[in-house]
Amino acid sequence: MLSQFTTEGGKSCLKDIIEVEKDVYPVGRLDYDSEGLLLLTNDASVNHRLLHPSFEHKRTYWVQVDGGITQAAAAELAKGVTINIDGKAYRTKPAIVKLLPDTISVADRNPPIRFRKTIPATWASIELTEGKNRQVRKMFAQVGFPVLRLIRAQLGIYTIDKMQPGDLISLTQQEVEEGFFR
Repeated sequence: MLSQFTTEGGKSCLKDIIEVEKDVYPVGRLDYDSEGLLLLTNDASVNHRLLHPSFEHKRTYWVQVDGGITQAAAAELAKGVTINIDGKAYRTKPAIVKLLPDTISVADRNPPIRFRKTIPATWASIELTEGKNRQVRKMFAQVGFPVLRLIRAQLGIYTIDKMQPGDLISLTQQEVEEGFFR
């Protein structure tokens, strides 16, 4: 599903599952093939404070990769890697990278990712303070582990724990301030 309220290329979008006021927009986009938390707001200052690079707002992703990710690859990602952004080399900022257990509990994906009996699909967590276009996918590809599944697991203090795809939580202005800007 597109993380926007307008349809493109016949793909489903947010307006297909929720109804909001016309001035409500998602803060940060998820790629069509990505999943996870998405904040919707009509407050332009919240949008600015969460997206502008100078605020270095933290976001955490769970990443399932093709192959058995190594500690060396995780360490390289943590230091920052060089990726291509708009045709130019870009060095990513340091990140916090952790290998996750195979027992991680996530909702089934529709459509499911490909499955191969002989090649493991392992999970890692990466916390970033920047959000370049397709950055996580490019970072993991750079260290030799193509991304199979990408889930935004945390924004501020809010996580996907105990949530299912399509779940909605309404936040007060105070909860937004405390959850993202304290």
